Amino acid sequence: MSQDAGAGSGTERSAGAGGGDERRYGEYVGVRRHGYVAELVLDRPKAMNAVSTAMARSLASACDALAGDRDVRAVVVTSTHERAFCVGADLKERNSFSDAELVRQRPVARAAYTGVLELPMPTVAAVHGFALGGGFELALSCDLILADRTAVVGLPEVSVGVIPGGGGTQLLPRRVGAARAAELIFTARRLEAAEAREWGLVDELVDEGRDREAALALATRIAANSPVGLRAAKRALRLGHGLDLRAGLEVEDAAWRSVAFSGDRAEGVAAFNEKRKPDWPGE
Repeated sequence: MSQDAGAGSGTERSAGAGGGDERRYGEYVGVRRHGYVAELVLDRPKAMNAVSTAMARSLASACDALAGDRDVRAVVVTSTHERAFCVGADLKERNSFSDAELVRQRPVARAAYTGVLELPMPTVAAVHGFALGGGFELALSCDLILADRTAVVGLPEVSVGVIPGGGGTQLLPRRVGAARAAELIFTARRLEAAEAREWGLVDELVDEGRDREAALALATRIAANSPVGLRAAKRALRLGHGLDLRAGLEVEDAAWRSVAFSGDRAEGVAAFNEKRKPDWPGE
């Protein structure tokens, strides 16, 4: 949710170092490939990546393409703005909506957040500067959040009369517990990087300006592993969370069965015994 975080600055941050060709999804979203890692780039710097209807459509479209790409083993979500990951919903646009227009826009916005959340491969958010409201919800939709020391995160929606609507009321308590999530959402307060790390809102802190580099390095380490195994492990983690132990173990068993007779499993065992790096078939 875009508030008084300084929106309007056009300061840009390079997202292309070391990357390959970029595929654009509309004006505000790009995807760069780094081998088996895809970089999902939020690129609306003039609005600090506030999520407009057009940007939401682009995010959903990019995620749909990534989900179907069997060559992608990990995704990193980055920002081109120097002082913000994403400041959330575009409230200037929202202010112009009639009630009917807001109702029509809701599925578009939801598709953007669920697009990131439902990516089948591991995802890492590279956060610097402001990650507020829907911007923080995009990060929460990732499996891991890596932040630099400029990061400021929070879900301030109740301060403007709404609630976190991009998954925040469900994803935040899964990270920090119900009471801490309630405090953060009810008070609408922002946490700077060190406190956010202490509370478990981010998983790793790095020096200023190193969030993208470190997230891509982490994703590259992840992507060295079996793509079949990675997707199955993510599925088991996501589906099993919150279930009782017996039900969770059934979820795990189903995921195990989906990989036990795969080409990746055969290659992994052979490579281990032959003391070489595996050449994953991805099936």
